[in-house]
Amino acid sequence: MSALFADRSVAGGALAQQLQAYAGRDDVVVLALPRGGVPVAWEVAQALGAKLDVLVVCRLCVPYQTKLALGAIAGGGAVFIDRQIVASSGVSPQQLEDVLAAGCQDLVRCRALYRGAREPAVLQGRTVIVVDDGVATGASMHAALTALRVAKPEWIVVAVPAAPPGAQDRIGTAADEFVSVMSPPDFRSVGQYYRDFGQVSDEQVRGLLSYADLHRT
Repeated sequence: MSALFADRSVAGGALAQQLQAYAGRDDVVVLALPRGGVPVAWEVAQALGAKLDVLVVCRLCVPYQTKLALGAIAGGGAVFIDRQIVASSGVSPQQLEDVLAAGCQDLVRCRALYRGAREPAVLQGRTVIVVDDGVATGASMHAALTALRVAKPEWIVVAVPAAPPGAQDRIGTAADEFVSVMSPPDFRSVGQYYRDFGQVSDEQVRGLLSYADLHRT
């Protein structure tokens, strides 16, 4: 199948069209999952006139299979482990412990790098739109939503450009609403729906967040 989106920015514009019901509201906050979700979320936040912030979450990958996520870790001690992937991949208890330890270190680094001195957005009682560049296993999103619930938002929307069929069922009651531009039956990976799916750098993330702060519409 040919790619649908030229890049993450184009995908963000398409996603924003699906979220127009939230445009112009002062109770909406857009939270991006770094790093790939930030360029997508930036476009969404600009289109809706909403504040942009990050919800830092780190993927936990199968050792020696860095493209296969076995779970994710987010702030506040939120952890999601896919026990099926752990079992089918033969990950030992010691390997899982090592992966978790590395994930905790990466989480601390990313929070300091992306947030710096920026005050986190107020989420209690707000409508929060959580954006990533796509959902595959749902591990990162599960961890992110677990952490987010602690902040007591009024309504949580998960919004992505691409997701497999049944993704909404995987997310379940962790979100109040699920929005995807496309959910094709032949879904294999998020990257197959982008012509440009290159890595987003830490510098790009920091730059977009700073620009959003200065130029919020």
